[in-house]
Amino acid sequence: MKKFSWILALVMMVTAVFSKQTQAQDGKWSPQAKGAVIGALGGGAAGAIIHKRNRVVGGAVGGVAGAGVGYAIGKRTDNKRKQAAAAAAARQSAANRAANERAERTALARRVDAAERKAELAQAKQQQQYPAMANGFAATSTPMMLTASNGPVAAGYLPNESYGDRNSAYSTSEVRRKSW
Repeated sequence: MKKFSWILALVMMVTAVFSKQTQAQDGKWSPQAKGAVIGALGGGAAGAIIHKRNRVVGGAVGGVAGAGVGYAIGKRTDNKRKQAAAAAAARQSAANRAANERAERTALARRVDAAERKAELAQAKQQQQYPAMANGFAATSTPMMLTASNGPVAAGYLPNESYGDRNSAYSTSEVRRKSW
């Protein structure tokens, strides 16, 4: 019974040491600390049961070995959780990028549709104002010719019988020549 009390005191001491050093500031334990404490308790108990001649030494050796194995298991668990969280964050950021790209494509399509509707409305309005125009071009492609006493005259133009002669001007204007 005396040896059992020493083993229990050793296990309690190891637990107290690990709980004070490994406890985080917010009161939560890390997976490594949990694994080390559980491993130390289980290893200490198993070592004390297995080593029949000196149960204190068996409990101490089992507690240290169990704490090491428990820490390693806790570290592995923590690494898996961090990898899963990183993968989830990567999936979430990829989903956010895809959603943003879809929203941009939709907005661009809406702007293009609005511009096309605006152009169609402008064309319809122009056709209502000028019914003789078809597809933006005049119905007659050549200017309307008027006749005068001296021959055909293009609408809006004055006649010039001496076209191409640089020394002659219109009949109503003075010809001024430079002296050089």
